Amino acid sequence: GILQHPDGTVLKQLQPPPRGPREQEFYNKVYDSDCCDSILLELREYLPKYFGVWSPPTAPNDMYLKLEDVTRKFNKPCIMDVKIGQKSYDPYASAEKIQQQVSKYPLMEEIGFLVLGMRVYHVSSDSYETQNQHYGRSLTKETVKDGISKFFHNGYCLRKDAIAASIQKIEKILQWFEGQKQLNFYASSLLFVYEGLCQATTVRLSDVTLAEKRGVPKGLLSGGDILEYNNNIHVINSTGNGKIEASVSKGLSKFYALHKKAYSKRHHSQLSLKVENLEQDNVWKSSTCIAQEHLNGNVIPQLEKVFCHMPAEIKESANVEVRMIDFAHVFPSNTKDEGYIYGLKNLITVLQNILDN
Repeated sequence: GILQHPDGTVLKQLQPPPRGPREQEFYNKVYDSDCCDSILLELREYLPKYFGVWSPPTAPNDMYLKLEDVTRKFNKPCIMDVKIGQKSYDPYASAEKIQQQVSKYPLMEEIGFLVLGMRVYHVSSDSYETQNQHYGRSLTKETVKDGISKFFHNGYCLRKDAIAASIQKIEKILQWFEGQKQLNFYASSLLFVYEGLCQATTVRLSDVTLAEKRGVPKGLLSGGDILEYNNNIHVINSTGNGKIEASVSKGLSKFYALHKKAYSKRHHSQLSLKVENLEQDNVWKSSTCIAQEHLNGNVIPQLEKVFCHMPAEIKESANVEVRMIDFAHVFPSNTKDEGYIYGLKNLITVLQNILDN
């Protein structure tokens, strides 16, 4: 599972052999200080930074990979985990394991990717919508486009800037795969993160909310912030004293990173909305106070202008990260990783279709 370390990194518990040692060996090889392989040096650009292994003083036998928290720089991070490749099992998997993996998502070979989960920030309610792996497995060839577009919708409109930036970053990863024959990746994922508060705007939600909270959503405990992610970890981030507590659980949807902030309780009726937008080299600023009773009036069209009609130069520089994660099934090879390449190309095609349509 994944835990947050107080120093701003995340800790991924080493899986049982052979998966855990294999992933550790992969990171050690890529981040070896003596590495002079141009292929591996370039690969670092597409991974979370690696800071070695870590063990808690009270349990020295519990090993964790210490990794960069890719979500740390974001104010309202929107996160999606997408497994890439035509096969989610490695070449050494048993017949039973192959059948198990294929049965989870029979379309994997045809589509080339699987949405493992997503968490999307909705500006209107200042809350997150979460979809788990069952959502991804329910997507078909006909619905996968709409299923992924949900990740880029903030409640008002489609974040085309984030889609365009994501495509650019995937294309760079694809270019790396097209140029290497050293490694093949199975059951590995891409982690997508973008800023829920888009760059062209600054929405201040410190005082009030746009709408009443919908009650306590899944993943939030009354009286505290809980973020339930990854394979087997609950992380409770107590905003009261700043301490982080962790308790083990099972069957939770898989994500790479955890939000540092969840929801805070607010019971006000107005929103102070400050908009800063760059348009045709001119900066215009406006400050608006929106009453809650006007939510169904002219507010949404005004916000759509802000979120949906950003200048091209801002769209191209959207605050987006796309990183490769999960390396328990990486193997040496002397051929291109055609399964991974197939998945990347299909994912780009889907994202491009969302953008065009």
